[in-house]
Parts: sequence; structure tokens; C-alpha cells
Amino acid sequence: MPFPVEERFVRVTEEKLEVRFPSSFVAKMLDENGGEVEAGPSGTVWCWQLFPFLDASNKKRLSRTCNDIVRETRESRKWPGFPPDAIAIGSMDADRLIFLRKIDRPDELGEAVYWWDHETGAVEKIAEDFSEIQSRGSV
Repeated sequence: MPFPVEERFVRVTEEKLEVRFPSSFVAKMLDENGGEVEAGPSGTVWCWQLFPFLDASNKKRLSRTCNDIVRETRESRKWPGFPPDAIAIGSMDADRLIFLRKIDRPDELGEAVYWWDHETGAVEKIAEDFSEIQSRGSV
């Protein structure tokens, strides 16, 4: 079950990855660090597990967030065809929900959310902004 995270842990992750996350994603994660969202290409609905920001505030939160964005991005980069400029924010089996670095500002992530297909290496936009993606169970 997702729970709030302090902004300081978001900033630590940004420093480790040398990027700035889109504000709509940060706002959602501050309220619910992780959880499930529904999104897919061309109007399909798939369930994604979001990777949390590592929360070291206590042992319980540390153990619940150890599969954090930094760890999962590093692991994803080991897969053939994973975009080198991508940050993994969620998974559906071996596929990844990703943000891409801005071409003109590589220290910032673009607002668009993409699906990376682990079988083909294809990257497809599934939302212009994270705010378009619904938390699972949202009306």
C-alpha cells in the first residue's frame, strides 16, 4: 500500500540520477509513493506498478521502498534496447513505464510518459503528462 514520502527523498533521487522529475509525477508520489496506475497505448488500459522513491526515514519504509526508482533504472539499463536516456518509473512484467530526458535540457525529464516494450525495444508515448494517468481504482 502506498504512503506519502517527504520531498527530501525525491531530491536525493534526483541528485543520484542527475535529473529533475516532472512536477505532476512528484505531486502524485508525495501523496502516494508507489502504488498502481492504469495506462496504455491507444486507449488500452494496463496496470503498472510504480517504483517508489527510496524512503530512509525508518526501517519499515526503507524495506518497503528498496525497489526504488534508482535501483530499478539501473537494473533496466542492463536490458538490451533500454533507452540510455530513460528513467524507469514503473513496471508491468518486464515492460517499463519511463520518462525520457529532455534533449535540450538533459538534467530534466520531459513531461510525457512512455512505455518501453522489453521484447522489441520500442518506445511509445502513452500520456502527454503524468497527470493524465489514473491511479488504479480512481473514478
